[in-house]
Amino acid sequence: MSLTAGIVGLPNVGKSTLFNAITKKHILAANYPFATIEPNVGIVTVPDKRLDVLTELVHPARTIPTTFEFTDIAGLVKGASLGEGLGNKFLSHIREVDAIVEVVRCFEDGNITHVEGKIDPIRDIEIIEVELILADLEVVDTRLNRIGKKAQMSKDKETLLEANLMKRLKEALEKNIPARSLEYTEDEYKLLKSFQLLTMKPVIYVANVSEEDMKAENDYVKQVREYAKKDHAEVIVVSAKIEEELSELEEEDKTLFLQELGLEESGLDQLIKATYSLLGLATYFTEGTDEVRAWTFKKGMKAPECAGIIHTDFEKGFIKAEVMSYEDFAQLKSEKAVKEAGKLRLEGKDYVMQDGDICLFRFHV
Repeated sequence: MSLTAGIVGLPNVGKSTLFNAITKKHILAANYPFATIEPNVGIVTVPDKRLDVLTELVHPARTIPTTFEFTDIAGLVKGASLGEGLGNKFLSHIREVDAIVEVVRCFEDGNITHVEGKIDPIRDIEIIEVELILADLEVVDTRLNRIGKKAQMSKDKETLLEANLMKRLKEALEKNIPARSLEYTEDEYKLLKSFQLLTMKPVIYVANVSEEDMKAENDYVKQVREYAKKDHAEVIVVSAKIEEELSELEEEDKTLFLQELGLEESGLDQLIKATYSLLGLATYFTEGTDEVRAWTFKKGMKAPECAGIIHTDFEKGFIKAEVMSYEDFAQLKSEKAVKEAGKLRLEGKDYVMQDGDICLFRFHV
């Protein structure tokens, strides 16, 4: 799947440090604005304990996790929609991603300059939201100017639909209401896709804290959680500095380090899984002695489309899918036992794939 999550935030909030940890890449993480000018793209593996269980049961020659992309986008500043701080370029990079991971500084550190002078996570979030809203408002106004008069004189249903939609969006954006907060008909939603509105993109907030604040949430984090409620958005608490250190450790040492911190799971693992879900992604598996593999699909996809993720011939010549659930396989310990229990299913072209399905696709070319 080619879906991408973009990491955004004001300068010096820990975006690049977080990206370094996520992708184990060592891009420039400097204490000044615009250390990252071009967006950096990294492939991340999705942590999934189900894959470990399947590997233990099947003993394959190799195990391959599923992946998706994170893009680190340079720091946004107030006035970006007017071109401040290379703003137009940064906004265009955000337009190309499918979901926004917004890093918010929730730690005090006199050695790291804050572009706005002092720590205020809600102000930081609102600065970015206003810039995205202003950028979207420009798109909507431009479109309304082009079709407004035509819509008044025309009886064409599509033109009227678009004009009314643009008017509704304009009213919302002028009240600082992001586009994702409105409800749309199916036709309106299809129309909106072509505009790539920034405030249509789903958001997850990352509260970047110090090591000391990983054990108990500080007031800044509580403020972010309260703010996120109105957007029905998730908040993940991480210490980017700790995560960068963890990313350098072997798995055993990483587990010990997390235990010392009193954590069951790293903030990054939580973030990757939450972002995967935010993008509307799910996982199915294939298993055999050669390979156990996780595959990413978009929720709602049918069996032939999912087969096509492996190879286009699988989709073109799709006949049936042999499907068993991960839960049944894990409980009964083998494919043979699942079959004997009558829990192996044959599914056709209209079957909507479910997260955790284990599949063998039958096809003919």
